[in-house]
This record gives sequence, structure tokens and C-alpha cells, in this order.
Amino acid sequence: MNLIPILFLHLLVLPAAVIPIGVNYGTLGNNLPSHTEVANFLKTRTIIDRVKIFDTNPDIIKAFANTNILVTVTVPNGDIPSLTNPRNAIRWVNTHIKPYHPATKFHYICVGTEVLHWGPQNLVDNLVPAMKVLHAALVKTGMGDVKVSSPHSLGILLESNPPSNASFRPGWDVGNLAPMLQFLRKTKAGFMVNPYTYFGYSPKYEDFCLFKPNGGLFDKATGKRYTNQFDQLMDAVYVSMKKLGYPDVEIIVAETGWPSGGDPQNTHANPVNAAAYNGGLLKKVTSGAGTPLMPGRKFETYIFSLFNENLKGPSLDEQNFGLFRPDFTRVYDIGILRGPQELPTGPSGPSSRPAAPAQGKKWCVPKSNATPAALQSNIDYVCSHGTDCRPIQAGGACFQPNNVRAHAAFVMNSFYQSNGRHDFNCDFAQTGVITFTDPSNGSCEYRA
Repeated sequence: MNLIPILFLHLLVLPAAVIPIGVNYGTLGNNLPSHTEVANFLKTRTIIDRVKIFDTNPDIIKAFANTNILVTVTVPNGDIPSLTNPRNAIRWVNTHIKPYHPATKFHYICVGTEVLHWGPQNLVDNLVPAMKVLHAALVKTGMGDVKVSSPHSLGILLESNPPSNASFRPGWDVGNLAPMLQFLRKTKAGFMVNPYTYFGYSPKYEDFCLFKPNGGLFDKATGKRYTNQFDQLMDAVYVSMKKLGYPDVEIIVAETGWPSGGDPQNTHANPVNAAAYNGGLLKKVTSGAGTPLMPGRKFETYIFSLFNENLKGPSLDEQNFGLFRPDFTRVYDIGILRGPQELPTGPSGPSSRPAAPAQGKKWCVPKSNATPAALQSNIDYVCSHGTDCRPIQAGGACFQPNNVRAHAAFVMNSFYQSNGRHDFNCDFAQTGVITFTDPSNGSCEYRA
């Protein structure tokens, strides 16, 4: 049954030449197509002209050679301190960029991801110095056309509503963001932000989050009315930059999106809402309308994400941000494909719809806003209190995906199941939540 409003078919089939739109290409899935197939698909079948990846995977970089698609790569957060050393920076450039340049059109190097938000402090302190040294290394090796920036969560904002009252958080504003903005202005690079309206969703403001008709919010100080949360958040970033003296620096939307499926309690994660948000976003950023405080401005934008990724988690929401399934069929239609648009297809397959709740069974998983530091603390606590943590160690059934969130999910659930299965056993200083959907994945089985 076609659930997607037909309106999108008419409004969003736009000429490829006027749509500079990007996508985040994640690879946390065991059923994804080859990188060469992905590059060819994007080049020949879609209007997407740029991609952002979360590492420097040489196979991906080589796959995009001679495609004319702009490629943005990412320095892992943990590598940031070493790049403050000029020799290390040149070595990094010679290893990860120079062998593939200019056949692959590198656009940006993202130094870390949401570093200020996640920390720790030594990474925060070294972020801007690393950006400067890496830029100097690119210039020295003849690749000064590759820009350097770093994406931020909107946790950098102290306030965002109303936008006129927005500002960056004290300490980060002068200590980190002002020097970064100065560097970005000097190198003509963009300030990257990740404005997810999904994570600020409430039923009361659903239409406001999804670019649907609504009464909007009025900012008395500026006399501007906001009819969608994207504009509100972007203007909050702009006002915060302006207060530091950098209103002229370009703003790049490095990540934003909406999942087409999720855990049973997250009923707003569905294909209709995902199409509404991403379709409205696409129309907004390619229209040239700008925002109330930035009229006429276009924003380089990267939708999150290209594919549904079945190894992400632990929530099903995180697995279902994709525009496409691994077989290249659309999860929903917003006009991303070139040429005649086949009828939109609804979600199908286990990676794009919520799994049926298991009767009478409950699991404990991290909340979506739990920080890595808090989750690592949970791991340390659980593993020091008698829980068998061998499955998350190297070679264990639950070692992959090898990240703090996945490991914390497994051990938090093990603790919950072993200690009475009371809701308070899943509190973990308010970083745990009960789910009725089995988070088991492949050979990694969660107790229930």
C-alpha cells in the first residue's frame, strides 16, 4: 500500500544540475553492496553529487575515483592529538589522501566527529590545533584545494529557542569555537553542524519538525516567524556565530535525517515521516530561500544516510535512517533518483521495519542520548560486578560492532537479566531504557 504522499512525486523531481545534495555513506552492515557498485549507482542513478564517509577506507576512496563525486573523509577522534605534530600530519596526508588525489575529488577532511560533545578534554583541546596543522600539511604537499573542518552536534548550543537568544556554551565559545571559526574564515571552509529535528521530536510539534503546515513559532526579538524546526536550529547556529563575530562563515549541514522505522515505542520513526522530513529538507536547501535570518542562502547538505545499516544499534531507529535498502531499492521516494521515478516503495525486510515485540520479554539497552563516557562507565561497573563480559572482548560473539554503545548494550542487558529484571536494574544513572524488541544480532544473542 502506498503510504507516501503523492505530493512529493510532483514537487521533488527536480533537475539534477540544480541540486548539489550530499549523503552520508555509512558501512555498518553485513549485507551492503560493494563500494564500486555504490559509486556507480550514485553517479548514474541519483542526483547525489557528494558523499561523506566516517573513516578513510581506501577501498571506498578508490571506488569514487573519476566519478566526479566529491568525497569527504573523516579522521577518527582518537587520531586527533597525533595530528598536532606536523610530521605526523604530513605522514597522514601522504598515506590517506595523496595516493588517490586528484582522481578522487576530495572535498573536505573532517577532523573527528562531534568532538566537543563527546570529549574527552584532551581531544577537545587538540581539535583546532590539529585542524590547523593538517591544513598546513595539505598545502605543503600540494593539495591545498582540500578543505578541513569538523562536524558538531547541536549540543554546542546553550540555547536555541528562540534563535535570537541562542549562544554557544560558555567555555567552548571563546576557547574552541571562536578559534575554529577564525581558521575556517581564513581557509574559506564551512562550519559543520548536525541538526537532527528527530531527536527533539514531540507529538505537539510534529508538523513543525516535519516541514508540514503549522502556525509556527514567533521570535519577538527579530520579528521572524519560524514554520519549521530546521530553520530555527540553523538560525540559532547563525546567531551564535554572529555573537562571536563570524556571521560570514559558511554553514554546512553535515548530518541530518529521519528514520523510517524504529523500536515499537518510537511510532514517529516511520516511512511517511521520513519522507516528509527528508523531502521537505531537500526542497528547502535546494530552493535558495534560506532561513528567516539568512534569506537567499543555500546550505551544502548531507542527508543521513545512504543505506539502512543492520549492524548499527542497539535501537532499530539507528538501523533505519537510510534512503535506500542494500539492494538499491528506495525505502521511500523524495526525488533522489534520476529520470522517470518508479512508484515509491514502502519499507520491507527486517532492516527497515520494527521487529515484532517478543511476548513477555524485555531487554535493557542504552538511551539514544547516553554519552560514550557514561556507557564506558556502565561497562566498567557491570564487568567488575560479576557479569561475564567475555562476549564483548576480541574474538567474542558480541565484539562486533566494536564500539562502546554496542558493548554497553550487551553488558547492561546481561546485568539487567541477572539481577531481577526490575526496571530499576536498567536505570544506570538514567542512561538505560527498557525495550520489547530483541536487540540480538547474528551470533550475538542477548539474554531475556
